[in-house]
Amino acid sequence: MKTPSSPGKGPAEVDVVVVGAGIAGLYALHKFREQGLTVRVFEAADGVGGVWYWNRYPGARCDVESVDYSYSFDEDLQQEWNWSEKYATQPEILAYLEHVADRFDLRRDIEFGTRVTDIVLDEPALRWQVGNDTGRAVSARFVVLATGPLSNANTPAIPGLDTFAGRVLHTSHWPHDGVDLAGQRVGVIGTGSSGIQTIPCLAEEVARLHVFQRTPNYSVPAGNTPITEEQRQAQKANYAERRRLSMASGGGSPHQPHPKLAVEATDEERREAYQRRWELGGVLFSKTFADQLLTREANDTARLFWEEKVRAVIDDPRVADILIPRDHPIGTKRICTDTNYYQTFNRDNVDLVDLRATPITGIDADGVHTTETHYRLDTLVLATGFDAMTGSVSRMNIVGRGGVTLNETWAEGPKTYLGLGISGFPNLFNLTGPGSPSVLANMVLHSELHVDWVAEAIRFLDDQGAVALEARPDAVEAWVRECADRAAGTLMLEANSWYLGANIEGKPRVFMPFVGGFGVYGQIIAEVAAAGYKGFDVLEA
Repeated sequence: MKTPSSPGKGPAEVDVVVVGAGIAGLYALHKFREQGLTVRVFEAADGVGGVWYWNRYPGARCDVESVDYSYSFDEDLQQEWNWSEKYATQPEILAYLEHVADRFDLRRDIEFGTRVTDIVLDEPALRWQVGNDTGRAVSARFVVLATGPLSNANTPAIPGLDTFAGRVLHTSHWPHDGVDLAGQRVGVIGTGSSGIQTIPCLAEEVARLHVFQRTPNYSVPAGNTPITEEQRQAQKANYAERRRLSMASGGGSPHQPHPKLAVEATDEERREAYQRRWELGGVLFSKTFADQLLTREANDTARLFWEEKVRAVIDDPRVADILIPRDHPIGTKRICTDTNYYQTFNRDNVDLVDLRATPITGIDADGVHTTETHYRLDTLVLATGFDAMTGSVSRMNIVGRGGVTLNETWAEGPKTYLGLGISGFPNLFNLTGPGSPSVLANMVLHSELHVDWVAEAIRFLDDQGAVALEARPDAVEAWVRECADRAAGTLMLEANSWYLGANIEGKPRVFMPFVGGFGVYGQIIAEVAAAGYKGFDVLEA
């Protein structure tokens, strides 16, 4: 363990550098510091929260129940924090993370407004030289990338976008002081999660809203409600069991699939099960039955139920036809969570533009051109998502053994062992990214799982008198193959999704998350650790 070797803003040498002060980064700082390690966190934003610091668009809300989308590492924290709604809004989640930062005195080891630019291995010393845009380099034994899988905004290359005379907003960089759009003509490009959440809110404010949809998505009502004091006390009293079930589950929440497969259940049993999940709300609709994402026959039972529900709330059947997906099974793209999204298209001031029928040809100073017409706009909102899973990591110049960069290593797609280690990059750990359940699981519990594993790996090295863990090439190859084989055994590859990088031009088409389930994954990485970090080389001093 290193002692800080220089005074001032940050030590020149630390045990661990953590990149990012979101959910994973905050817990990493707390966990490593409790372990007696010196830690420096670099965060590009001016505050904590990660994705919840930046994503302040109208309607921004979590799609995992608040009581589950929270840290489990401290019982007092669990008992003292009171969530107000079943699905928390962005301001409430950010307030929670700010509370965590203050409660555990985390800010003193975070450099805000500092973007990491370079992470370069000093190979003889097996230390990482970490540079940033302030010019203050830091040397660390370990680097933990907590940049998040959904933090690098994607701005589409639409001809003429830079000539638009009105205001251009991206949902992931919404102005912190809000935007007054009353009486304006507004266009929204994109109907993924952020678009589906913000469109109903904008429709209530603006004079005219044009929704430009290229790909329709499946969305399930959040069914959001306030949490009563009685519910809150029951949740807190049952937290231990709730967490146990969540850690063993497929997606990091305590809700279990129906005991029968969809193809085995009767029509009445299926309908009852789907109705219960519909009332629960959100992404868990895709996990009603264990075989929903395994066969078309099972998937169709969920799709038909969903379509019946959605058609019932849309007045114009022609509009419903445009809004209902036909190009992928339900759940093979992340199911969105909404509040009156489909009902919004019944409003007189909302216009749905089908870009598959009439693509955008360009943007000029006054608005958007399609092959059919020109839409005059005052404000253009880009709800165009992220360069997911790898985008934030690829922005940094990460250089490992022999001067080989991580971008070169991942040129044909990300290659990890367990989603944690990378061959040629000793003591560099990537959290909640490719090769792990990542976005298919509850990100808070996933972050805790990964950080705890890394902390124990560091303790193992120190106890052994060793200096580094490095993923072996054969272990990486085997894990990449296992992840691919698991994905191929599902319907997930039938969707042209951002899980595959399909939303980014030129990005390799590789299914990036581990689809075997959060609980199964946790067992696998625990077994690797118990076997003396099987698949890793343990490097001696």
